[in-house]
Parts: sequence; structure tokens; C-alpha cells
Amino acid sequence: MTRRELVLLLGGAMTVAGAVRAQQRAMPVIGFLAAGSPGSGAPFVAAFRQGLSEAGYVEGQNLAIEYRWAESQYDRLPALAVDLVGRKVDLIATSGGDLVALAARNVTSTIPIVFIGGGDPVERGLVASLARPGGNVTGFSRLLVELHPKRLELLSELVPQARVIALVVNPNSASAAARITREVQDAARTRGTQLPILKAATENEIDAAFATLHQLHADGLVVSSEPFFTSRREQIVGLAARHALPAIYGLREFAASGGLISYGPSVTSTFRQAGVYVGRILKGANPADLPVQQPTTFELVVNLKTAKALGLIVAPSILARVDEVIE
Repeated sequence: MTRRELVLLLGGAMTVAGAVRAQQRAMPVIGFLAAGSPGSGAPFVAAFRQGLSEAGYVEGQNLAIEYRWAESQYDRLPALAVDLVGRKVDLIATSGGDLVALAARNVTSTIPIVFIGGGDPVERGLVASLARPGGNVTGFSRLLVELHPKRLELLSELVPQARVIALVVNPNSASAAARITREVQDAARTRGTQLPILKAATENEIDAAFATLHQLHADGLVVSSEPFFTSRREQIVGLAARHALPAIYGLREFAASGGLISYGPSVTSTFRQAGVYVGRILKGANPADLPVQQPTTFELVVNLKTAKALGLIVAPSILARVDEVIE
């Protein structure tokens, strides 16, 4: 092989390699940063992918997704966010509340962020306003904190003889836990209901909380909307059944797993819409101009099989408002 032929061969190989790299980078790469675990988050990721497909993006075909799961260890979130930024992703989607969104926002002011949270994003400093976020962050707020007093009301209606209804919160989500506690305490005070506050941030602490509920002779339980509790929904629903304790939850997925009653926005619908938002941004929309969305409808789901096992009769006034009955 002559020197000229060698140069031409190497030049051709470099051109092909450059073309392959360009083609690979032509496929957008997004980061998915979540507080929970892959198992508990599977139905939500499926809904997120559905929204992406509606926007014209299919994972593995014209889009790549880098997943990072904190496994309910919130102290891991900053490092996971840094890792995604270091991989130069085109966008970061966050799941699991304001702490996750803040972890991403704290490490980048340029990469677009689409969050799925539960609190007030203006109060937390994520966006300037709901209508015009104004920066690199937009997303969906599910009003999870504000709905807790309504859940206390629904559980009291379902169990009218209840005098002691406990609330369990995750102390690792300190800001949300404090707000939820204040609002539910106000509602309980108005109703003349005793409201013991229990805290749980690990599997063992969930077990201990239910043992305490038994000692308190609690008549019911409000489980706060919290990513860690969502990831442990099978454990929580199982303990509620074992202790014959009526409990209300924020997500339909709890009732579908055997929980008594749930009230809140459709989480799968929110994730689907978030996927659509991500697609719009990848196509050129500016997150600063995309309003933060909030739910306008809420699902009331009752598991009649569980109610029967607890010896409860679901009042007609509740059945008339139910969106879904699980039998």
C-alpha cells in the first residue's frame, strides 16, 4: 500500500466515524431523574413514554433516555443530577416532588427541566410564575399538599365513628411534611378529631408507625402523598389490612393494590402530559414560555372488597361521587 493510499484510507475511516458520531448525537438524549425506584415507578414511566410517542419520540428509535433512580435516598439526588449534566443531556425530566426538581435546577440554568411535583413551584423558587415560568424550568404541579384536608374529610365520612385519625409523613421531605401537617391539623381541629402525627422514612419505621397506631387505638390513617410511600405502597397497604385500619391515600395505585380509598389527580395522566411537554421542548419550544400545569379534575377511587373486609358500609353519598369502584 502506497503512502497516498494509506492517507486516503485513514481519511475515509475518520469520515465514517465522524458521521456515526454525528448521527448518534442527532438522536436527542434526555435524563429522567426520579426519587423512587424502577419497580414502583414502572407504570409512570410507561405513561411518560406514551406522551413522548404522542409527540413523535420513541425511546430507542429517535430518542435515548438516561435513567437515574435515587431509591428514596434523597441525599443521592444532587450527585445524580450532576451526573446527568455531565453527560450533556438535552433535557432533564424529574419525578418525585420538589426536592428532585430543585436538585436538577441547582446544577444547571441552561438545560431545560420538566418537573412533576406536588407543591407550589413558585413558593419553592422553581419558577417565576405558573403562567410564565421565565427560566429553564417548567412542568406539572399535582397539588398533593393542598388535597390532604379533603382526604381527612373523606375518611371521616367513610368512618363516621372515627375519633382518632393519624397522619403519617416522611421527615426527609421536611418542607412538604410541615405544610401537610399544618393543613391537616387545621382540618382535624375543625372536625374535633384527634390527629397523632407519625413519621417514617424507612421500611422499618413504617412497621413501627403501624405498631404505634395500634397502641393509639387509631380509627383511621391519612397517608401523606410522598414518593417514598408510593414506592412502599404494597407494604403500607398490607399493614393497613393486617391491622384492620381504614386508610386513605393520594394515588389510585394504592386502591388498586388493595387500599381502601384514594383521592387525587391521575398520576399516569400527568406523566403522559409531561412526556408531551418534553417532546414540545425538544422540537424547539422554550420552557420559559410553557405554563406550569395543574390538575383540574381528581379521582375518587374506592375498593369495595377492602371496605367489606374492614366491615365498612360505603355511604351512598360517597358512592355517588366515586370515579372508580374496585371490587
